Amino acid sequence: MSGDTGDRPNGTDPAGRARGADAFGAGMGDHGDRTDTAGGESVAAGPAGVERPAALVNLREFEAAAWERLDPVFYDYFAGGAADEITLAANEAAFRRRALIPRVLRGQGPPRLGVTLLGQEASMPVLLAPTAFHRLAHPDAERATARAAAEAGVIMIAAMLSTVTIEEIAACGPRLWFQLYIQPDLEFTASLVRRAEAAGCRALVVTADSPALGRNERAERHGFHDLPPGMYCANMAEGGHVRQVALSPEISWRHVDRLREMTSLPIVIKGVLHPGDARLAVEHGADAIIVSNHGGRQLDTTPASLDRLAPVAEAVDGRVPLLLDGGIRRGTDVVKALALGAAAVAIGRPTLWGLAVGGQAGVARVLALLRRELAGTLALCGAATPGEVTADLVEEVASLR
Repeated sequence: MSGDTGDRPNGTDPAGRARGADAFGAGMGDHGDRTDTAGGESVAAGPAGVERPAALVNLREFEAAAWERLDPVFYDYFAGGAADEITLAANEAAFRRRALIPRVLRGQGPPRLGVTLLGQEASMPVLLAPTAFHRLAHPDAERATARAAAEAGVIMIAAMLSTVTIEEIAACGPRLWFQLYIQPDLEFTASLVRRAEAAGCRALVVTADSPALGRNERAERHGFHDLPPGMYCANMAEGGHVRQVALSPEISWRHVDRLREMTSLPIVIKGVLHPGDARLAVEHGADAIIVSNHGGRQLDTTPASLDRLAPVAEAVDGRVPLLLDGGIRRGTDVVKALALGAAAVAIGRPTLWGLAVGGQAGVARVLALLRRELAGTLALCGAATPGEVTADLVEEVASLR
């Protein structure tokens, strides 16, 4: 899920400093013992000023602030990637290998960022990707995230592995899709689909790249294999007990066909990198595809999501919209993805960093920063809308740094 972290020493922050060091230079204060309370629970406050999201001016500062604030176990769980984290680092590096080639004197007027995705309007082509266990970041958990998404007018993809129920999340925000791991028990899968429909979700997002669980060695070093006491996957609670999530290699396109029979909601297939799978997704009735390597958390040494966008776009040939996640940290990244064929992008770890730093206000600030950067980048590239971003605005280079 984040950053060029593959070579970072355990216990150092995103800038390579030791834990407890000032993440932003003089004036930020020491890592204190103070606690804040929210929802009746205690939360480590972090260094003075970290609780003020408005003081942070980019998404990398949010990660550094979250590193100061979060329990090291939870930070490493969120930040870590699979194995050597090669794919994790590649996701961001791929954006640095693309340069923007702006057009000038276009007379395009002020940028208009709104888009329509699967019939649903959103204020900009940035979604909140499904990420698990928000309560590890903040006591208000997915509720705070949903409120921030609603405030910003963006679509949130609620995770099946959330720490509050889909019904509670839906009560906080109107623009909601539901992410699903198809379970071998299709009756239980159907019950989740019915709950998502009843809650007002406007699409189902099927995670297709997880027949097994990738190894997060950072989390393993901490012995982190289960949620803390009192915390659980709320959507999996049934009849007084909590079901185990089943990641099965037996799940196939046949199960997608069965899902199509269960619902009239649009179905989005998430985790596609191979053009052949993109074609199969369309053949099996997918309404959209998310080009994704699961934030570098599943199979290490897969290519960056951005590097697979153009081949998937060629295979799909405009039949369904494409989204992309993995490595988005700037408004320039959003425009590069749009130029290579995405209709929109989704962010994962930045959402969690915002949540950890300031709850709803932190996530709202993350989205506001991306909105500001996206609007500025569109204007400087000579485009008035996301739809006016064309492939000639991007050129691959050795590296911009």
